[in-house]
Amino acid sequence: MSEPAAVPQDSIARTMYQRLLESSHPIALLSFLTFRLLPIFIYLFGMLFTSNYILYFITIILLVSADFWNVKNIAGRLLVGLRWWNETNELGQTIWVFETADPNRYINPIDSKVFWLMMYITPIAWVLFAIMSVLKLHLISLILIIIAISLSITNTMAYNKCDKFGKANNIANDVMSSFSIPFLSKLNPFGRLFGSN
Repeated sequence: MSEPAAVPQDSIARTMYQRLLESSHPIALLSFLTFRLLPIFIYLFGMLFTSNYILYFITIILLVSADFWNVKNIAGRLLVGLRWWNETNELGQTIWVFETADPNRYINPIDSKVFWLMMYITPIAWVLFAIMSVLKLHLISLILIIIAISLSITNTMAYNKCDKFGKANNIANDVMSSFSIPFLSKLNPFGRLFGSN
């Protein structure tokens, strides 16, 4: 029995680079991955570079906030054609607004897979860090982690709703357009008078 040949590290890097080039928006995808992974990397290894916890804390908060803004305003729109925001109406109630791109727009499968994978992996990673922080009784880190969890879960939930809204909206539009036009034309009393029949 022969052993499988080891894949050289150079070919793995080349494959990742090729996949990045196959993206419809490689710069947006690269910035999305950077903003998603950099706060986690600094959370894990940042104290090796500095002993100043305040600098460490503020750096992670700024990176998590930048990730939230990037995902909400740039990456979601470019990579998967989704966008969300909230507004306040005259009564002071918050209204969530979901926007989807044209259903005929091509969504690159690489962009979509990376986007959704990272949208779900990041909150899970922060929840695991929260559990470890509680078990180690390092509660000051828990404040930082709760902020990271809240921002990443907010984006994940909003994009999940946005995606479901978009799919439901597309299905409803297809159903309404196929059934409503013939049905409504039969109910229209003026259709016989002014119709082109």
